[in-house]
Amino acid sequence: MSQPRLLILGPPGAGKGTQSANIADEYDVSHVTTGDALRANKDMDISDMDTEYDTPREYMEAGDLVPDAVVNAIVDEALDSADGFVLDGYPRNPEQAEELAGMTDLDVVLSLSVSREELVDRLTGRRVCDDCGASYHVEFNQPETEGVCGECGGKLIQREDDDEESVRNRLDVFDENTAPVIDHYEDHDGFVAIDGEQPPDEVWSDIRRAIDERTE
Repeated sequence: MSQPRLLILGPPGAGKGTQSANIADEYDVSHVTTGDALRANKDMDISDMDTEYDTPREYMEAGDLVPDAVVNAIVDEALDSADGFVLDGYPRNPEQAEELAGMTDLDVVLSLSVSREELVDRLTGRRVCDDCGASYHVEFNQPETEGVCGECGGKLIQREDDDEESVRNRLDVFDENTAPVIDHYEDHDGFVAIDGEQPPDEVWSDIRRAIDERTE
């Protein structure tokens, strides 16, 4: 068949970014994230949408949330130009899921399941390079020299939104706004729940098997 159209769902820290990169490489599809799509289309003319600003850039520079209508249009544009894709970070609410249904048909919907306390451990243990942005973890992916980035020698820091209070708040927001999206897709023919607490290689093995079985 043609290149698959995939959606990957899961809370912050579930491993969506890592597994999306694996999917993009293995199946030669575009990795479409909301953030990347916004940055690539930040000067898109949205003056016809009756929004406060005329481009997404103005929302981003003002530190305001980009309205759903604008995000929907940008994701639609990104998917329309992709020969197969793995969509990561969208939809974030049931309304966006309804919009997505009008944009494309999905072959596979992957839902990574990870317990709340495991997510807290993963996210609070994350350390990033203050210079190049490389990511490490105090348990699972330690740098060769403690506190020092192995890529560029920069200082490793804990992001402000990775402290425990912020992490738990982010997970609460996910439970309230985005978890219903998973419920929305459970009846989809291509829906597959994946145990995201396994080692990354085993998660990837399950994902690849699920995709192959549903796209042969």
